[in-house]
Amino acid sequence: MEEVDATRPDAAASLPVAPDAAPTTPPAPKRSRRLAFDLTALAVVGILLVGALGATGAVLYQNLYSPSAFVVRYLDLLTQGRAADALAQAGASVDSATLAKAGLPTDASEALLRRTALAPLSDVTVLGEQEHDGVVDVTVSYTAGGYPGTSTFRIERAGWIGVAPTWRFAQSPLAIIDLTVRGATQFTVNGFEVDTRQVSPDQLDADPLEPVALLVFSPGLYSISVDTAISTSAGVAVLSDTPLADIPVDLQTQPTEQFTAVVQEQVESFLTTCATQQVLQPTGCPFGLEVRNRIVGPPVWSIAQQPTITLDPDGAQWTIQRTQAVAHIVVDIQSIYDGSIRHVDEDVPFSVGGSVTILPDGTASIVVSDGG
Repeated sequence: MEEVDATRPDAAASLPVAPDAAPTTPPAPKRSRRLAFDLTALAVVGILLVGALGATGAVLYQNLYSPSAFVVRYLDLLTQGRAADALAQAGASVDSATLAKAGLPTDASEALLRRTALAPLSDVTVLGEQEHDGVVDVTVSYTAGGYPGTSTFRIERAGWIGVAPTWRFAQSPLAIIDLTVRGATQFTVNGFEVDTRQVSPDQLDADPLEPVALLVFSPGLYSISVDTAISTSAGVAVLSDTPLADIPVDLQTQPTEQFTAVVQEQVESFLTTCATQQVLQPTGCPFGLEVRNRIVGPPVWSIAQQPTITLDPDGAQWTIQRTQAVAHIVVDIQSIYDGSIRHVDEDVPFSVGGSVTILPDGTASIVVSDGG
């Protein structure tokens, strides 16, 4: 075994080094690494939480507190038929000053602002918002009574509830139908019965051809028709899609078969009564016979052919269309020159016309003329 001189300068370098004596680097503290991880995780959670809160806030605002949400609530009320609640929305109702400012009739009736006059409303979709001068225009599409439509509502800030804004209509969503019904005073709107004399400010003294102003909701489909014992109409559908619009509607009716039959009967009765007058020219009647000689005994009249009555609309009333009829006379005529007697037994054609006026109490006044 070789001996090593420990006093030599390179002795230490020559000595073998044991494996467990090798130099090592001390490990990093585990606590520091865990703290960093926890802080990073908390930061990520915080960011996600803030994002979630922001997204939730945006959704809540859009669905509950935005101008669009205000409009959708109004339309939902109409969809549910809650007319009174829809009218109670801020800015929805109107007064005479608002109507006057918009150039609309100030005496418009509220008769159609009710559940029974509403048509179904569905498929409501918000198409967009556009803000200008503190007013937000909200445009929506929908289906009203089966008809597609689009409307734009003007919405403005009304105040705050806590941190949530409240809204109101800057322009009322109501509109006006100016309705003229020719040949009738009664009509129906979406099945709801209305009498023009009830909704006119002149009541029973109302001019039957004077339009009646009716407030309606926008949007809304209003089907107007007439179906009475006197007159009828195919009806007309009016889509109210523009707030504070003036919508003129002129509805011409036609006489019913029942009404025409009544007039026919009355005219026949009138002519038959005329035929009872034993004179050559029955008073107030559309027929007669002119002679220059004397008559021997009173003439006898009868109606050989009654007229076939046809009624034509005439403004708010009716005209009896001119038609032909035939009377028959039997009379003896004595000549003033030679005293001879001529027996007359002949038909006397004549024409019939006239008018029919519906009185305020619902009865008809029939005037028969000679059709000239």
